[in-house]
Amino acid sequence: MKLKIVCMSMALFLAGLVPLMAQDDDDEDWDIYGDLELVDDSNVKRYARPTIVGLSPTRFFTLSYDRQLGYDMNLSAARFPASGNTGWAVDEDAPVSESGRVNFTGGVRFNSNIPVISKSNLVWQSGLNYMRVGYNISDVQSQPDASGLTQILDERGLNNLNWTNTFFVPISEQNFFIVQAGLDMSGDYSWGLQPFNTIRWSLAAVYAKRVSESKRWGLGLARTYRVGNLNYVPVVMYDVTSADRKWGTEILFPARAHGRYNFSKNSLLLFGYELEGQSYRINDFSVGNNSYEIRRGELRPRLEFQKQVSGPFWMHVQAGYRMDWTFNADELEGSREFFRGFFGTQQFGMVNNLGNAVYFNIGISFVTL
Repeated sequence: MKLKIVCMSMALFLAGLVPLMAQDDDDEDWDIYGDLELVDDSNVKRYARPTIVGLSPTRFFTLSYDRQLGYDMNLSAARFPASGNTGWAVDEDAPVSESGRVNFTGGVRFNSNIPVISKSNLVWQSGLNYMRVGYNISDVQSQPDASGLTQILDERGLNNLNWTNTFFVPISEQNFFIVQAGLDMSGDYSWGLQPFNTIRWSLAAVYAKRVSESKRWGLGLARTYRVGNLNYVPVVMYDVTSADRKWGTEILFPARAHGRYNFSKNSLLLFGYELEGQSYRINDFSVGNNSYEIRRGELRPRLEFQKQVSGPFWMHVQAGYRMDWTFNADELEGSREFFRGFFGTQQFGMVNNLGNAVYFNIGISFVTL
C-alpha cells in the first residue's frame, strides 16, 4: 500500500515537471544570444614548436665527472714569435723537448640551461657552465729548451668557465631560427681568474624547418673554438624520429652527430661523436699583454646510455675514445685572436702531440621531456 502511494506521488511529480520544463523553453528569450558569433581563429598567428617527439630530454642542470685513461704526451719547445722568434711552421715536425706519461686526465663538469623567456614566439635559455681538466703526469723527460708545460698542467690543470645563451625564434608554423652565443674564459687560472680581454666568444645561427612532429632540419653558420683554433664552419641540423618512435637522429654537424635508439620513454641510447675544445691561456707563457694559448681540440666517438632515475632526474653513462685533434699553442699579440681555420699557414708557437685514450663520463641531470 505504501509502495503504491510513493509510486503515485512520483508519477504526479514528474507529470507536473514536464510542463514546467516545456514552459521554461517556451519562455526563453533567444534574442539575447543574437550578438554571439563563432570564434574565427584564422587570424591567430601560430608558431613552430622548438622540439619534435622522441628527442633525448632537455637538461636544465647536469653534474658529471669525466675521466680519461692513460696516454703519452709529447711537447715541443715554446716559441714566442712576437718576441722575435719565428716559431714552428704548421707543416713541420717540431722536435720533442718534453715528454711524459699522463696517468690521469679529467675532472668535474657542471652545465646549466635555464629558461629565461618561454613564449610561443620566443624562447630564451641561459646557462653557466664549468669544466675542469686536471692532469697527473709522471716519467717526465726534458731537454734543456723544454717549456715546463708538463709541470704546469700537473700542478694547475685547465679550467673553462662558459656563459651560453640560446634563442629560439619561430617565424611561422614550420620555420624558425636558432641563435646561440657563448663567452669562454679558459686557462690555467684558479680563483684569481685571468684578464678579461682573453675571453673568447662563439656564435652560431641556424635557419630551420619543423617539417612534422617527428622531423626538423636546418642550415647555418658558426664561429667556434670546438677544435681549439678559431674557425668558421657551416652548420647542418637534422633531427628525426621513426614512426614507431624507436630510432632517430640528433645531429648538429660538425659539433656533434648521434643516432638514437629509444628502449622506452624512460631510457635511450645515443651513438655517434662530439667535438670538444677551447683555447686555454697559459699564464707563465703570457708575457705582457700577450696571451699564450693551448688550442685544445678533441674528437670523441662514443656511446651514451640515458635512463630516468626518479621523476625529472635522469642519469647518463658515456664511454668512448678521445682522439687528439690539436694541442698546439699560439701566442696572440695583445691577446687579439686571428683566423687560421683548417688551411691557414700561420706558424704555431708550440707543436704538441697527445696519444689517444679511452674515456668515461658519468653524470646526473634535472631534465624536462
